[in-house]
Amino acid sequence: MRFVKGILFSLLLLIFSVPLRAQEEQGMKEAEKEFESGTFILDHIADSHEWHILTKKDGGSVAIYLPVILYQKDKGLDLFSSRRLAEGKEYKGYKIVEEEGDLKGKIVNVKPDGSIDEETLPLDFSITKAVVGMLFAAFIGLWLFVSLGSSYKKTGISSPKGIQSFLEPVVLFVRDDIAIPIIGEKKYEKYMPYLLTAFFFILINNIMGLIPFPPPFGANVTGNIAVTFVLAFCTFLVTQFSGNKHYWKDIFAAPGVPVWLLPIMIPVEVIGIISKPFALMIRLFANITAGHIIVLSLVCLIFIFKSLAVAPVSIFFVIFMDCLELLVAFLQAYVFTLLSTLFIGLAVKEEH
Repeated sequence: MRFVKGILFSLLLLIFSVPLRAQEEQGMKEAEKEFESGTFILDHIADSHEWHILTKKDGGSVAIYLPVILYQKDKGLDLFSSRRLAEGKEYKGYKIVEEEGDLKGKIVNVKPDGSIDEETLPLDFSITKAVVGMLFAAFIGLWLFVSLGSSYKKTGISSPKGIQSFLEPVVLFVRDDIAIPIIGEKKYEKYMPYLLTAFFFILINNIMGLIPFPPPFGANVTGNIAVTFVLAFCTFLVTQFSGNKHYWKDIFAAPGVPVWLLPIMIPVEVIGIISKPFALMIRLFANITAGHIIVLSLVCLIFIFKSLAVAPVSIFFVIFMDCLELLVAFLQAYVFTLLSTLFIGLAVKEEH
């Protein structure tokens, strides 16, 4: 209760505080760089070769520089710190593109005249923010389930204690309310490892993305379309390799469909095979990215209006959106697992 009262008191102080007025000399105004909210938001939700922490008054920055791993036939394997390429620097003929375009944020070759070689791009295996976030999420998931397994070995099947009391209800929910009703009691066990892995991987990354500091928290992993593509592709592979003869018969020789209509229906069914995981990919990516953009937009209002009077309103809505995003973090993990289970269930169903 004291904590809540403290927050309300702080907000009241901010509401009645005197707005900051940026009244400087004309020369300072001309030199001052206008705050670009769009660039600020996109830089924070995009993947990067460095973990930006803060920007200094002199224009410099404090960041954690991540390893760059590049490969080309003529140059071989190159391994160095991204600090070498920070702030537009060139190193060993490489450069990070800062200009707007398709290559923005990517490492490219630089010609002797200083222009970008767009024809030959190096293979980039670098450890970026998203990769660090995924590895840390995988470590957390591994630690949780190894601890859970160890506790079960010690206590056996008993009333949940400690970490069991948190994880066991979630595991039982995925099993009893998602896997068994959709896939069936005879076949669900085969797919439980994948479903639980997908659920907890998405959930942990969603929650980590809501915590802005310190690294490796704050990475927009599930808001990266490459990550959601791989997750959806895994569901696609599991579904297709699990498909029985009835599943493939419904696609290439649907019962009750006239033969003359099959040339039309088969392409439609094949498109459906691809569109299902595509919808999984876009849904997760769009929902998580939209949430981050809204939160950052609300924060940007303080810098756009340059007034502390806006801060209480902005902070209030940021807290509200963070609570909503916490709900979305669980909801999106549930929806992805539910739809993956549904696609698998359609592939393994028996003919009635």
